[in-house]
Amino acid sequence: MASSHGRFVWYELMTPDMDAAAAFYGDVVGWGTQKQDMPGMPYTLFSTDTGPVAGLMTLPQDLREQGVPPNWTGYVHVDDVDATAERAKTLGGALMFAPRDIPGVGRFAVIADPQGAVISLFKWEDESAHPLPDQMAKGNVGWHELLAREWETALPFYAELFGWQKDQAVDMGSMGTYQLFGQGGNAFGGMFTKPDAVPMPFWLYYFVVGDIDEAGARVKARGGQVINGPMPVPGGAFILQALDPQGAMFALVGGRAA
Repeated sequence: MASSHGRFVWYELMTPDMDAAAAFYGDVVGWGTQKQDMPGMPYTLFSTDTGPVAGLMTLPQDLREQGVPPNWTGYVHVDDVDATAERAKTLGGALMFAPRDIPGVGRFAVIADPQGAVISLFKWEDESAHPLPDQMAKGNVGWHELLAREWETALPFYAELFGWQKDQAVDMGSMGTYQLFGQGGNAFGGMFTKPDAVPMPFWLYYFVVGDIDEAGARVKARGGQVINGPMPVPGGAFILQALDPQGAMFALVGGRAA
């Protein structure tokens, strides 16, 4: 099979209360949950009908003390985790968590891009057992968005590291350009220069739901907060951005009843 180098293949939520988060996202996105603890670390899988799509773990105390909030992180598949981590450093990024094996699963590392946005590197132990999912299937992650300090200098870093290519550019008026990126003509994300009110660059992930209005209502009913949207996007879908009850930011993309 072709290498999936440069494609997002996993997502992980670090949060203070795993049980509350499992219930929230299970209801809002429709994910099933399955405990799969590792030695010394509780861990839960979020799943669709076709299999696991994301993981859930406790936000470590040392990170809380450093002021790291609950957050979602995406994992990008690479051909060589160690070499890619070293390349990230030579390109001006930082190594946040050195390469490490997950026995029977794969190898990963955590980096920050030169502007401070955090993202993870990953390589499956058996890539053939993990084909790329249908991007827009319900419960999957349909879009990946970087709020950069300056997208024009952020994109070359990721292009060099992952082989991402420019796709369409969308004029957002006073908010500047929204630059789509992807591989082989398939756009799977976008980036733009963040507003000054957003304190730090970060990655935002869009979970696919059925009806966007019903999903937004579930966010509020479960104690979350819709902070923007729903709003239409090209292609006929609608999006919203939200905070879960513990403060992690996430987004939803879906349709709307006629």
